[in-house]
Amino acid sequence: MSAVAVLQRIVADIDAEGLGAYGVHVRVGDEEAQHRWRSDDRVNVYSASKGVCALAVGMAVDDGILSLDTTVGEMLPSFELGEGVDRVTMRHLLTMTSGIDFEWFGDQPAPWPDLAQEMLRRPSAGAGETFQYSDASTYTAMRMLGARVGDVRDWLLPRLFDPLGIHNPQWHRCPQGWIVGGTGLELRTEELARIGRLLRDRGRWGTDRLVSADWVDRLHADWVTTPYGGSSSRYGLAVWQGPGACWRLDGKYGQYVVIDDAGTSVVTITAHEETRDHLLAQFAADAITA
Repeated sequence: MSAVAVLQRIVADIDAEGLGAYGVHVRVGDEEAQHRWRSDDRVNVYSASKGVCALAVGMAVDDGILSLDTTVGEMLPSFELGEGVDRVTMRHLLTMTSGIDFEWFGDQPAPWPDLAQEMLRRPSAGAGETFQYSDASTYTAMRMLGARVGDVRDWLLPRLFDPLGIHNPQWHRCPQGWIVGGTGLELRTEELARIGRLLRDRGRWGTDRLVSADWVDRLHADWVTTPYGGSSSRYGLAVWQGPGACWRLDGKYGQYVVIDDAGTSVVTITAHEETRDHLLAQFAADAITA
C-alpha cells in the first residue's frame, strides 16, 4: 500500500471516531505523506521522549562511554544507594526493571532536592525481576549518561538533532538543570517523524549512520512482561511491542511512532486525545500491516 493510501485510511479512521489528532505523517519505503488537523507546532511528545533517551544511550554504547551493564554505582559514585541498588544497571533503568518502588511522572511535583538520589536511596526488590513504569527511571538513566557526557540534550545536538535538521529542540528540565528525560521533549509531528524514520532505517539517516543497527534492533528484541494487557503487555528498551506486528514509541495523549516489524513503514502521530488515544496507534498499525 502506498504512503498516500495508508494516510487516507488512517485519516478516515481518526475522523470517523472524532479523535483529537494534531497531525499524522506516513513513510512507506521512500514515499511520504502527511495530514494536519491543526498547525504543526512543537508539542510535548511525553513518553515518546524515552525513545530519544534510548538513542542517546545507544550512541554512548557505540562510543564505548558505557554499556547496558554499567551500574548506577559506577556512574554516580557519590550517591547514597539503597539495599540492592548497587546491582541496578542502565538496562534495568531503560526497561523499567530496577526493582525500586518509585513511581513518579513528569506532571507530578518533585519535592526532593534530587529526584535521582531520592529514587536510588530506596531499596531494590531485585533488579530485573519486577516492572514498574516511571519517568524517574529514565530520568535517572539520563543522569547516569550525563555524568559522562554533560548535558545530554546538548550532547545530542551534533549527534542526532542537527543531522536530522531538528533545530534547537527544547526539553523540560529539573530544578538542577538536567533534562527530565522520560518526558518533556518538544517536537513537531514532522520532526518526530524523522526520529521514526531513523528507527525504521535501523540507525541510518541517508548515507550517514547515527547509531548502530544492532542497537536499534536491540530496542525491540528482548521484551519484558508488564502488568498491563493488550498492546502494553511487553516493554523493551524504552519501546513497546504492538499493536499487532509493530513496535512503537508511546507518549501520553496520543504521541506515537509506530513501526512495522518488516521495517518498511512508519507512522508518526501527535495528538491530544485524553480517553481513547490507544485507537490512534491501532489505526496506524492496521493501516501499515494490512
